[in-house]
Amino acid sequence: MASPSPSPSMPTFLLLLALFATTASSLTCTTQKVTDNTNRLYSNCVDLPVLNSFLHWTHDAANATLSVAFVAAPPSPGGWVSWGINPTGSGMVGAQVLVAFKSDGAMTVKTFDLKSYSAIVPGKLSFEVWDMRGEEVGGVMRIFATVKVAEKVESLNHVWQVGPSVTAGRLDKHDFGAANLNSKGTLNLNSGGGQSSGGGAVDSITKKKNIHGVLNAVSWGVLFPLGVIIARYLRVFPSADPAWFYLHVGCQLSAYAIGVAGWGTGMKLGSESEGIEFSGHRNIGITLFCFATLQIFALFIRPKKDHKYRYLWNIYHHSVGYSIIILGIINIFRGFDILHPDKKWKSTYIAVIIALAAVALFLEVVTWIVVLKRKSNKSTKPYDGYNSGQNRQQPLNM
Repeated sequence: MASPSPSPSMPTFLLLLALFATTASSLTCTTQKVTDNTNRLYSNCVDLPVLNSFLHWTHDAANATLSVAFVAAPPSPGGWVSWGINPTGSGMVGAQVLVAFKSDGAMTVKTFDLKSYSAIVPGKLSFEVWDMRGEEVGGVMRIFATVKVAEKVESLNHVWQVGPSVTAGRLDKHDFGAANLNSKGTLNLNSGGGQSSGGGAVDSITKKKNIHGVLNAVSWGVLFPLGVIIARYLRVFPSADPAWFYLHVGCQLSAYAIGVAGWGTGMKLGSESEGIEFSGHRNIGITLFCFATLQIFALFIRPKKDHKYRYLWNIYHHSVGYSIIILGIINIFRGFDILHPDKKWKSTYIAVIIALAAVALFLEVVTWIVVLKRKSNKSTKPYDGYNSGQNRQQPLNM
């Protein structure tokens, strides 16, 4: 399972992936500057777990008020976004919501009392609300409002949603994917901005999701890149031969075994989650499994170094290997977006990717220094007229 001769491609794409990962994770509520009607920042903010939405809020216990700024992007231009409180339950039915959309080119905010899914019409809320306004910047909509809450209240059931369009002043139906159906939670007013799902212990499905995520992050996201780094750089040093080969094979076989376990748990989760499908994440996972299986077969059909078809094997092995790394890292971040674990896990993985990229860059420089030094020494060696063709430096292929 060899890697190509030293070239700038390995550290370059790892660095690009690290940059992509850092950028992808940079949009959080704490990076947004959102102020209330007195031009003050809100006391708390929370990254809501679905629909790429955020809630900024300030709870004034003395006045029993809650000032909020809900931030989300509709799925298409001309769409709508909404946020609300459910004083009687935990879902959409019974929720008192604020909906923002564009009407005649201007942002408007209306109130809706959702008595049922079939009765989505504007109506007065069951509590006081004032300072309502909406704004749209760069395709992202914001809803500002202050609502009256019960005295000494500690938590609220809240809901949020986004929709594709508005027809003649009426909201068109939103999607019914997993993210839309799970856009609800409990807002803890006295815990410094926490968002909870209302549960204590982690349920069995969530445990399986966590196991699935850990297995795949370790396999596709850490061990496979590490195995490529071992093969690509250690083989340059004669003292590491053949140890580098066995380290490379052992690392990739371990990654494959763990990846198959992660892939299997993912398929099991899919079969147990009827009606909920993350097609992009699933399709990349299947592709990864197929590519990784091809890599395992490459070990058994590997021709000798001097075989006339060895260069074709190298192209096949290297291209599939790099594809696994790229697709694996992309799919891991898709998994983060689906599972929404604590931020520390995503930050830790980003740090690992950056560390691998830094190691690859350092070893790339060292490898080129070694290779160029060897070529320089060879060019200054006197010609002895004996077997010079066989003494040429062989390319760094496994």
